[in-house]
Amino acid sequence: MPRSSASTTDTARPAGGGVQSLERAFDLLERMADAGGEVGLSELSASSGLPLPTIHRLMRTLVTCGYVRQQPNRRYALGPRLIRLGESASRLLGTWARPYLARLVEETGETANMALLDGDEIVYVAQVPSKHSMRMFTEVGRRVLPHSTGVGKALLAGFPDDEVRALLHRTGMPAATDRTITTPDGFLAALQDVRGQGYAVDDNEQEIGVRCLAVPVPGSPTPAAVSISGPAGRVTEAATATIVPVLREVAAELSQALSNPGGTPA
Repeated sequence: MPRSSASTTDTARPAGGGVQSLERAFDLLERMADAGGEVGLSELSASSGLPLPTIHRLMRTLVTCGYVRQQPNRRYALGPRLIRLGESASRLLGTWARPYLARLVEETGETANMALLDGDEIVYVAQVPSKHSMRMFTEVGRRVLPHSTGVGKALLAGFPDDEVRALLHRTGMPAATDRTITTPDGFLAALQDVRGQGYAVDDNEQEIGVRCLAVPVPGSPTPAAVSISGPAGRVTEAATATIVPVLREVAAELSQALSNPGGTPA
């Protein structure tokens, strides 16, 4: 969402006709998430441009509602009530994405997935299976480390290298197969390829015999990617040339639907 202005009048209405204090509260929550989930009032004031008294009033309200909690060190952290909201939003996002994934299946013949970056992990939020008898299946809700997946590469390609290195240090890089990239330098080199070609490939790196092609959903409210996966004998280099344009088109359409504040995606 757009960052709020630094006006000191909480009761003023923003240009869109909404309630400014509510807009500011959500802006502060997003800034807290960007900062890792825990911040001090002075940090929020510096990043938002709002005066400390205004931020303090908003944070006290969020604490009372359970969306923020104050730590013993007086810093503020995202609160547990946000978990339920996030889980419900993820389920709805998966529901909204299904028509777009179904189109991917129709046009490519392979299983289509949507995944999000949740903390340091990839979580699959939607899937439409291929109609082939031999097809890939990933349970919705499954969590995996990003370094061995096409969706993980597609998502992390949008992050600075130092942030990717920090994530890999936290998660480690265990090998799922003998094709898994297991060094930070090797993974960062793969991300350079993703940035250059505009799509990511998992070539037998998560599961032997399976190839996956993935692209990010541009402008998604939370980092998201769509992918297709299938047997390596079908998802070949030749097939990639026809599948990737469809992936990009569907990702762009899904992005537009998700960013539409006036209606539900198709």
